[in-house]
Amino acid sequence: MPKLKVPDPSDMPLVEVGMMTYPDCQMGMVHGITDLFDVAGRFAVDHGRRPIRVSHWQLQEGGGFARWFDSHPGEPAGNSPAVLIAPGSLHKLLEPGEVEPYARWLLDRHAQGTVLASNCGGAFALAATGLLAGRPATTHWFFAEEFRSRFPDVRMEADRMVIDDGDIVTAGGLMAWTDLGLRIVERLLGPTVMMETARFLLIDPSGREQKHYASFAPKLTHGDEAILKVQHWLQARGAGPVAVAEMAGEAGMEERTFQRRFKAATGMTPVEYVQHLRVGKARELLEFTKRTVDQIAWSVGYEDAAAFRKLFHRLIGLSPHEYRQRFSTPQSLAEVA
Repeated sequence: MPKLKVPDPSDMPLVEVGMMTYPDCQMGMVHGITDLFDVAGRFAVDHGRRPIRVSHWQLQEGGGFARWFDSHPGEPAGNSPAVLIAPGSLHKLLEPGEVEPYARWLLDRHAQGTVLASNCGGAFALAATGLLAGRPATTHWFFAEEFRSRFPDVRMEADRMVIDDGDIVTAGGLMAWTDLGLRIVERLLGPTVMMETARFLLIDPSGREQKHYASFAPKLTHGDEAILKVQHWLQARGAGPVAVAEMAGEAGMEERTFQRRFKAATGMTPVEYVQHLRVGKARELLEFTKRTVDQIAWSVGYEDAAAFRKLFHRLIGLSPHEYRQRFSTPQSLAEVA
């Protein structure tokens, strides 16, 4: 029986990852993830694999998209990148009219078998294709409400850093491109190369979620003046316990009416809202003081420290001890009076 010939890896085309660029997109992400793929490619070569080809694409004046950067210009040009990434922006989101040519191109590439990915506000371009309808996605937590408003048929899960949904991968905030890059490296080059890349770049390869970092950003533009008055009152009075009846009295409403209007205006029940305020204050105390977790629980209105720890973990995704280890400021651990 004749021996099978193993193909020479150098005869195989490079796997290409493309970056869709546009005016005001986050070039730090574009260049950073390009470097990440370059590092991964070097480790891949050490293991007898071919590196990743990285290209940057831009919309032409006459229509259509063309490469304006190619990490391997001597290689034959393929028909389409295997993965195409839409970056976010430091300045603004792509507006509905502005995003149309980008969405059409992404949709066309997806139909040709390209995996689509996004970072931060780039999820708005992916959602504009209609491909995310009924599917989970993430973006920067700051843009989550705007995203839900524009694309109510998408399952926005802003707590998550990366959502790999097979043919579409979305990543969260501005620096989540590191998590996205590692996920793509793992898919294209395997877990060993991914781990070597993460270690070289000093990136935590797993376990991060956006809720570890996101600040509580209450909705204040809902237009319900009575509820807004209560929100301002809650913010001013501090993080201690407060009864729903007391909040309803501040709004001048019957309790059931208050609870219904509060949920409609803020997206949370009054109890959930106060929990977020109290945990937010606890985060601050964990970062900047030496107080014990029990002392912090008591200072933000929880007599049961175990219940506080459970709530903190549910909202933040870390225990109070883990949060302090990750986010405390060693030079600012003076006791708060």
